[in-house]
Amino acid sequence: MTGRDYPTTPDGRYFVAKGRLWRKTNPALDDTTRRAAIKRLMQARRAVGQAATPEAVATARAAVDAAKRDLGERGPVWWDDGSPDEGGKHPRNTSYAAWWSGLSDEARDAAQ
Repeated sequence: MTGRDYPTTPDGRYFVAKGRLWRKTNPALDDTTRRAAIKRLMQARRAVGQAATPEAVATARAAVDAAKRDLGERGPVWWDDGSPDEGGKHPRNTSYAAWWSGLSDEARDAAQ
């Protein structure tokens, strides 16, 4: 595994980094929509780092949140089978616990 290869849940909804589940981008987004949202996300992240006032930070963070919502990484889930959002939890504390325990030590280490 390289430094950017994080374990991905079998259903493709999450990847694991920093010991937590992170929701992946909605795979149903068309390429143009996805690219535009990623561009807005990168611009907003730069704005957070360059913000000189608390108000500017808040505005930039709101733009990050909006872009992540457009990508399906926050807000309502993009799947339609009724499964809850388990993002932000350690995989061992979710419905993915069996999958997590079955991963190799190398894969789990890459997710820490």
